[in-house]
Amino acid sequence: MNDGPDTTTDLEPLLRAEAPQVLGALVRRFGRFDVAEDAVQEALLAASRTWPAEGVPENPRSWLIRIGYRRMVDLLRSEQARRRREQEVGMAELAMREPARQGGPAQETDDSLTLLLLCCHPALSPASQVALTLRAVGGLTTAEIAHAYGTTETTLGTRISRAKQQLVRAGARFTAPTAADRDTRMATVMRVLYLIFNEGYTASAGDELARICLTDEAIRLTRVLGETAPDDAEVTGLLALMLLTESRRAARLDVDGALVPLDEQDRTRWDRALIHEGTQLVDGVWSRRAIGPYQLQAAVAALHAAAAAPERTDWPQIAMLYLWLERLTPTAPVRLSRVVAVAQAFGPARGMALLDDLNRRHGLDQAPLTRRRERAVRAHLLQMTGDASGAATLYREAAALTGNQVERRYLLDEADRLI
Repeated sequence: MNDGPDTTTDLEPLLRAEAPQVLGALVRRFGRFDVAEDAVQEALLAASRTWPAEGVPENPRSWLIRIGYRRMVDLLRSEQARRRREQEVGMAELAMREPARQGGPAQETDDSLTLLLLCCHPALSPASQVALTLRAVGGLTTAEIAHAYGTTETTLGTRISRAKQQLVRAGARFTAPTAADRDTRMATVMRVLYLIFNEGYTASAGDELARICLTDEAIRLTRVLGETAPDDAEVTGLLALMLLTESRRAARLDVDGALVPLDEQDRTRWDRALIHEGTQLVDGVWSRRAIGPYQLQAAVAALHAAAAAPERTDWPQIAMLYLWLERLTPTAPVRLSRVVAVAQAFGPARGMALLDDLNRRHGLDQAPLTRRRERAVRAHLLQMTGDASGAATLYREAAALTGNQVERRYLLDEADRLI
């Protein structure tokens, strides 16, 4: 054993980095993702209990794979299934008895991308893709994921179990993507990682504004994705977007825990290291011929980060980027963000006119992803034009539509301040 971390918290980065590699080794050997994923969780739990007391083994991956093999034997036996599964048990026992398979170093194959693609299989719902990604690739326990999403461990466990059953029914295989479907499958993975980050940055419900464990994990997994696809400009753009957005986290709450909007934040509290890294990533891919949605959003975030003060923000440039982004991804959140940029660049009257037009054509005030924020944006525009009463009413309507208590308090405080 090596001297190493002596607490479970210190072990978490190592265990989460090894989780996909251990899972990949087991799935390659036995072809059973559903059983192997459970076995890996057991191995990670065993490590978190054993290593703080006994030290980290010289080859952590081999140790985890060995424990995973043993757990798979137990799981496969317990199924009391057909002869094919009995043969798999025999293969597992043989693997445990052969010294070459027990003691040698683990195969240095990076299975992260293949696992991400499997967890984001199109047969699964977005919620199931997120849960399975966090557990199988992120190494989070069911309890940790349930806490982050404000649900019960039983509910989350059922969702993960059903997701694995769906993969079996869909005939999903642990194989690298073909050239024909790589772009589509990579787009799904990026969307899932983006969903995880957004939920972490502003939790949809609960007493906390953010779920740091989710933003950290989304950034880590996007880094992993970037290492497996270094020439993918959109992956780079997604990582840059996350880093630049995360750089503002320390300034989002005041000393009393109240939400601080972007234009009122203390910019000296922004993380300059994250800003530097994110900006470099954007600059490195911006000159490439194809510009995608994540690169455009990262460019917007970089413009915010470059402004030393709110009044120095290049809002006309941001409005142009959102117009470009809307043409690529004409979604309600993108359209509403363009309204904000236009109002900041050209005045609240222009912003209100655009918002009214988009509501007539696209119903931003009714769309699930923008119902709350549409009212908050409209309230802010009314406030800018001097209609305090109308703004207060809309702030209260927005507050009633959010499950995040920090955000709700901010909106109600804004309403009260206008009376």
